[in-house]
Amino acid sequence: MCQKAGMGKESCMRSQTCGMNEAERFGGKYIYFCPLGLTCFVSPILGSEGSEAKITVGPFLMVERADFIECDLSMRISLSQPQIEAASAELENVPVVSTEKINDMSTLLFMAVGFMNNVSAANRMLDTQSSDAIQGQITEYILQLKGHEAQPYPFETERSLMKAIMRSDKPEAQRLLNELYGYIFFKEGGDFEQAKSRIYELLVLISRTAIDAGADPEGALKLSHTYLHALPSLKDIDAPCFWLTGVMNKFIDSVFTYIEVKHSDAISKTILYLRTHCEEKITLEQMAASTYLSPAYFSRIFKQETGEAFSCYLSNLRIEKAKEMLAHSAVRLTDISIACGFSDQSYFTKVFKKATGMLPLKYRETKGSTTAAKGT
Repeated sequence: MCQKAGMGKESCMRSQTCGMNEAERFGGKYIYFCPLGLTCFVSPILGSEGSEAKITVGPFLMVERADFIECDLSMRISLSQPQIEAASAELENVPVVSTEKINDMSTLLFMAVGFMNNVSAANRMLDTQSSDAIQGQITEYILQLKGHEAQPYPFETERSLMKAIMRSDKPEAQRLLNELYGYIFFKEGGDFEQAKSRIYELLVLISRTAIDAGADPEGALKLSHTYLHALPSLKDIDAPCFWLTGVMNKFIDSVFTYIEVKHSDAISKTILYLRTHCEEKITLEQMAASTYLSPAYFSRIFKQETGEAFSCYLSNLRIEKAKEMLAHSAVRLTDISIACGFSDQSYFTKVFKKATGMLPLKYRETKGSTTAAKGT
């Protein structure tokens, strides 16, 4: 087709070589347009010394043939009418594919080529993909901040991050971490050393949250100690967020690895369910049935593994949720009691006072923000 359009091999080869180089630079896959304007995608085959070969797939059309002939062949490249007619005849053999399908096929090629790649080199490219995605989210958040007046430190985002870690929700934790890092980077005006001190605070918070969520305290503290000593060695302004992502994921993994090692599978699944559904009506019999254990046996091993009776454990989860809502929202007590799984406000008040030593409204006045304290 290129020959019939009067285009030599050299420009096509340069385009493919450039595509391969960009694929390695952008994490192992790259979608590009050939000199004619057709779509191709490429993934490199890596060896110990870098790219040793490449696999290119294409060409495809991502627009209708008539539009391609008019806009690319006629107007952009300015082919003569005979050249357009010759190229158009070959164009019938080129499939029209949607942007989404091109992206999916490019990913499939990248995965297939991965079986032939040198493992360490492939991992470097995966790191590049992850880093680019993280930086993109951070940049987007910074641009949002620039469009508004100076904002105070987003403590609510920080609290949401801790909750996501407790739930082992990595995608949500990643998004929130990116927002926090974007704020830190924007607020500190590029002062890398000052930003490090804020990252240090986040690292400590993440470590403590992992312990609260059930990670082995000794193991988590050792992990935290190792990372705290590694932080000063980071020299690149872009490095800390990607590094902190790895740290956070390590702590999240430690939470559930420890639980699964220490607890039976039945109890670890129960704990995870209770953490995410404590507002629902849940009975010991219901959870015992879900694990195919008798209520008596389930109750015994639950207390052995958690140190608390099932009802106390569930009640404490609900109280913690209520404390969070009282301190950081203006939701009415009636609605809080329902949202936290209590049958009525009177019972909620009784249980809350027994657990905390004070009535819910007193707790709100003592612990809550100005906005939250207005709730009744």
